Amino acid sequence: MPHALVWFRHDLRLDDNPALRAALDDGFTPVPVYVHSPREEGDWAPGAASNAWLHRSLQALDSDLRGRGSRLVLRHGPTAAALQALVEETGAEAVFWNRKYEPATQPRDAALKKQLREAGLQVESFNGVLLFEPWDLATQQDTPYKVFTPFWRSALAQWRVPAPWDAPGQLPSVDGALASESLDALGLRPRLGWDAGFWEAWQPGAAGAREALDIFIDGALRGYRSDRDRTDRVGTSRLSPHLHFGEIAPWRIIDELEKVRTAANSADMDGYIRELGWREFGYHLLHHFPHTTTRNLNPRFEHFEWANPQPALLDAWQRGRTGVPIVDAGLRELWTTGYMHNRVRMIVASYLTKHLRFHWLHGARWFWDTLVDADLASNTLGWQWTAGTGADAAPYFRVFNPVTQAQKFDQDGRYIARWVPELAALPVPLRFAPWQQPAVLVRVAPDYPRMPIVDLAAGRDAALEAYRKTGGD
Repeated sequence: MPHALVWFRHDLRLDDNPALRAALDDGFTPVPVYVHSPREEGDWAPGAASNAWLHRSLQALDSDLRGRGSRLVLRHGPTAAALQALVEETGAEAVFWNRKYEPATQPRDAALKKQLREAGLQVESFNGVLLFEPWDLATQQDTPYKVFTPFWRSALAQWRVPAPWDAPGQLPSVDGALASESLDALGLRPRLGWDAGFWEAWQPGAAGAREALDIFIDGALRGYRSDRDRTDRVGTSRLSPHLHFGEIAPWRIIDELEKVRTAANSADMDGYIRELGWREFGYHLLHHFPHTTTRNLNPRFEHFEWANPQPALLDAWQRGRTGVPIVDAGLRELWTTGYMHNRVRMIVASYLTKHLRFHWLHGARWFWDTLVDADLASNTLGWQWTAGTGADAAPYFRVFNPVTQAQKFDQDGRYIARWVPELAALPVPLRFAPWQQPAVLVRVAPDYPRMPIVDLAAGRDAALEAYRKTGGD
């Protein structure tokens, strides 16, 4: 049988993999390949937490392949040279891959496709990670959507979810003489082991993704709409890193959900599927407005008076030492587990961009380096939404009060007590704003900041004044 390279990227699974399926359907022996070339990601090369997850996900993919008689071939980039070398070494007649949509990778992939086709190879790319291609949906004026609700209405009107495709039980073997880098040679795993706490909460790879989905269906799916914002309980799917690395397809998730749909859980299920829609909306925006990874979508904010980011204040925010417990809890959860509850992401982002008035890019970069689910489309959408500078954004004058947010979504202070344990001995009402009783705070938690690094009322007023100067209402 002729050979075809199957180039894996953010589609690290064997089931529901259109590129792998196409190679098999066309009668090729697949040669699974991963090329490590972070420089080709431009300004957004994967961060440290993403690389830690990637190491384990590639390990899981290779194990899945070996269990079926194949293996994963690892090479260093540049990608074009690596693929060309593999074509020559294997005699491959085709190259298949699933698309990526980041601003740096789209033009690279287009150039690669052209180059390889000109060399006489069959080259095909597929949608392996989204329900809709970013260019599939448009307004009646044939322009991109900038508001989620009409975008999602259009998506539902064109709803065509692919049928799941199970991974083959056996795959053709890969020539043992074909050289492969060792996984450790890619330099993805942290040398100092700071990621140890991650793996108490996560299992990278397709098996981990399927297990997370089963746990969600058996548990948090019930009551999802009411509990997803609660920080003191497991109310979300925790599938975001698995989706980012393509360890599970979104249509597989929907298919499994539909199998258990009932009148009682239908609203919760639709609420979750709508959240998958926000992921689709992020990719729609990233494709049509690639500049938004570093610049505001709303041009009004190009002249907004962001505060000069004082290093000590930014460091206090990053380390969870702001003196605002819910903010500090979220940032410490992030540092320990590589993850932060979505409601808390909005609270800490609002605190950075509004109370501190630091440009959202400072937060986006920190999340990019520390989140295991750091996804450029979702990260950009989320930060610009909270900062009020992007599409379908919360208005800038809507400033989250972190105290009332904590009282509403961490009602017993359990989330704060878990991640800021020095405050656990405080009475519950005082956990939300411990500076209100400084004598108690000093006695119980002498090392915790006495006051927030910026007064909440003063920070809010300064943000609103800066907004008014831009012509805001």
